[in-house]
Amino acid sequence: MDIAIVGGGAAAVGLLDALAGTEGDAAGGGTGTITVFEPSPHLWRGRPYGPDLDAVLVNTPPALMSVRGGDFGHFAAWLGERGAEHMDPLLGQPLVPRALYGEYLVHTAEKAVAALGEQGRPVRVVAARVTDIAVRSGPRPVLRTDDGQEYPADRVALCVGGGTSPDPYGLAGHAGFTADPYPLAGTLDRIAAGDDVAVVGSGLTAVDVVVALAAHGYPGRITLLSRSGVLPYVWQRPNGRRPNHVTVERVAALHRARGQLALDDLVGLLRMELADTGENFDDLAAQLRDTRTDDPVQRLRRQLAAVDDPRVGRRVVQETAHSVGPYAWHLLRESDRAWLRRHLRTVTSVASPMVPVNASVLMRLLDSGQLAVSSGIEAIEPVNGRFRVHTAEGRHTAHVVVNAVNASAEAIPDAARPLVRSLTANGLATLHPSGGLLPADPRVHVVGDLSGGSFITSSIAGVATQATRTAAALRTPGPSTAG
Repeated sequence: MDIAIVGGGAAAVGLLDALAGTEGDAAGGGTGTITVFEPSPHLWRGRPYGPDLDAVLVNTPPALMSVRGGDFGHFAAWLGERGAEHMDPLLGQPLVPRALYGEYLVHTAEKAVAALGEQGRPVRVVAARVTDIAVRSGPRPVLRTDDGQEYPADRVALCVGGGTSPDPYGLAGHAGFTADPYPLAGTLDRIAAGDDVAVVGSGLTAVDVVVALAAHGYPGRITLLSRSGVLPYVWQRPNGRRPNHVTVERVAALHRARGQLALDDLVGLLRMELADTGENFDDLAAQLRDTRTDDPVQRLRRQLAAVDDPRVGRRVVQETAHSVGPYAWHLLRESDRAWLRRHLRTVTSVASPMVPVNASVLMRLLDSGQLAVSSGIEAIEPVNGRFRVHTAEGRHTAHVVVNAVNASAEAIPDAARPLVRSLTANGLATLHPSGGLLPADPRVHVVGDLSGGSFITSSIAGVATQATRTAAALRTPGPSTAG
């Protein structure tokens, strides 16, 4: 059985690792070639984990950065003694530069490629972009690349990564505007010491921009601009506890028993999780409700002081939002999905927190007055070589604007749009009304954000879980499981 993997980033690495580790005829039909299509020069790393500044860290503890599904110690074991060089003293865990994490992805991919070769399933890499997938003559889909070549395959796994960052204020092409801050090394080269910097967004990408500026001794004023003014929560020290109730297995059982899944069902599982440790769900819910109204600076200060808080509530939400959330998302009633979308900023803030070492940098800059958080952004317009920023709090001028607005988790990358159009036109997939691409053919599978498995961006833990399920589907003839 020949398998085509479209995309060569973390999702592809997780899938290759899962295929290499499965027992028996892991690819569903003995020997066969696995072809990975990736035009980027940073094979296996993807956009987030290419070469960059050492100050640009992974935003998650090691246990949730394992690209091997179900093995929470895989990344930590690879890191070994080097972890001591990157310890976050507040978190009590190593937090490595993203470029170093990219080395882990490369190492894992190369080991998987070697193992698959020994199993009689050689892996080849084609440095071209797939633009079309169709079923022409014969039973196998045919992939066409942008250089005009064609590659037939028995199964296709789409691992194309996240969408393209939007430009909400139409600033593309104006001097002083950076549409995509990564790699941050290049972004900092374009910022002079005396510039006032406006960062559009207040999520993890915005945090990366601020921390990188601070690491390079940037002395100027920095303003985070967003509609909500909400900063990410702060990671608490991992306690090693894995959820017992909020699991894919329990969610699947509820769905089978009731024929549908409601948000109240997930809340019920979370209540049981907290009851096991003597905690009250209502206390956690009250904290989450206050996210949009709390002063962001004071909330950041409180959360830094609570890194060692033994309560498990936020820890459970943060892990299961990415490990269980993608499975549960399409099972939920549409009314519940709509409710979660309305509270997107709160959910994203708690589900994708910042690491304490970065939070400490922000706190220091906020206390000194160098950094400000401004909510209610209304418009940004270029004026005489600068940018006039309009917010609910007033107007000010910036020399430089850095876009840190992340693409929607359900967005299709610009480079993948021709491919998605061909899949839908040829009846191999459909666009789900709630977001994402759903296979309409058992030979097509999706791993990562393109699956629309949630309305928050996929984490490594979530991608690894999807990759494991997809590897199982590839060795089991029958309908596709998109993850």
